[in-house]
Amino acid sequence: MKSQEEELLDGQDKTPKQSLSWTEALLATTGPFQQISLSQVQQISPTALAYLGDAIYELYVRMFYLLPLQRSGIYHSLVVEQVRAETQALHLRSLTPHLRDTELEIVRRGRNAATGRPKRLNPEIYQQATSLETLIGYLYLTDYQRLTELLQMLHVEKE
Repeated sequence: MKSQEEELLDGQDKTPKQSLSWTEALLATTGPFQQISLSQVQQISPTALAYLGDAIYELYVRMFYLLPLQRSGIYHSLVVEQVRAETQALHLRSLTPHLRDTELEIVRRGRNAATGRPKRLNPEIYQQATSLETLIGYLYLTDYQRLTELLQMLHVEKE
């Protein structure tokens, strides 16, 4: 019988399509800690949803790069490239045609809530990144299966 680590290492040479199943399995193990009602979610500000979404998105990217095993510096550089506002804005633009009306409304609320920004960023890029994070936070709390579906549509690159 193989150890859990051996089973994970066996999966390193899988094709990207098979890796998607691995990613799906990882996401399934990190579902929402606690269900809250839709009325409670609607009381949460877009800024707070973006705060949560930022953490969930980074966790997703970190899990995505977990295999094949790498040095921590390589993990860090791969993850940083994906969690940059510019990359998040690109991800939002790629997802937009697939979003439902309620999701587009959450994106709009996130965009309007994006105040202040790092000086290096174009305000539109910052708004789009915040919108993506708001959507991720919202879906994490309301429809985890839909969140998983959308995250799998992202073009995160294995390097």
